[in-house]
Amino acid sequence: MSSILLITSSPRGADSLSTSVATDLAEKLKAQTGATIVHRDLSEKPLAHMDGVFTSAIRKAADDRSSAESVAAAVSDELTHELLAADTLVIGTGLINFNIYSSLKTWIDHVARAGLTFKYGESGPVGLATVKKAYIVLASGGVYSTGPAVSMNHAVPYLKSVLGFMGMTDVETVYVEGLAYGPEAAEKSVAAAHAKVAELAQAA
Repeated sequence: MSSILLITSSPRGADSLSTSVATDLAEKLKAQTGATIVHRDLSEKPLAHMDGVFTSAIRKAADDRSSAESVAAAVSDELTHELLAADTLVIGTGLINFNIYSSLKTWIDHVARAGLTFKYGESGPVGLATVKKAYIVLASGGVYSTGPAVSMNHAVPYLKSVLGFMGMTDVETVYVEGLAYGPEAAEKSVAAAHAKVAELAQAA
């Protein structure tokens, strides 16, 4: 059976629109394809940021690791295998200071693993995490998909770059934006996002 890996990162809990829209997308994809959903809430269960133990652990063979390094590597291994087992990836994040939440960046640091999700060949890097499709749901107070603020949106270009580096090149983005422009604008944006979700799920 196919699998959807849902990654949410907002600390806003039930008030998070990136989480609710990303979850809606995952559920609609599940209904369309019959896939199972594996959900990682990076705010509810945050991962440890990279430290010396972690960076040392992922550079060693399993038998050469200390007990602390083995624990650090085990978490990263679990997350990495979770990603590699997925057919579809759905990521939900808010735009914070023009980029992604640090919790999501930490997840990326855990799963961007040489020899597991990418390798270096004669012609350069080769992605090994070849899920069929990836989706990004990005929520923001301003408008960053078009207009003068596009250059300040570092979240989507970064995510597409790092996902592509790991082998995920088929990426769709759902924007939930302009949320700070008043209740009417926010309502329209949320409705448009859910309509886009329905369209994407139908096409899956």
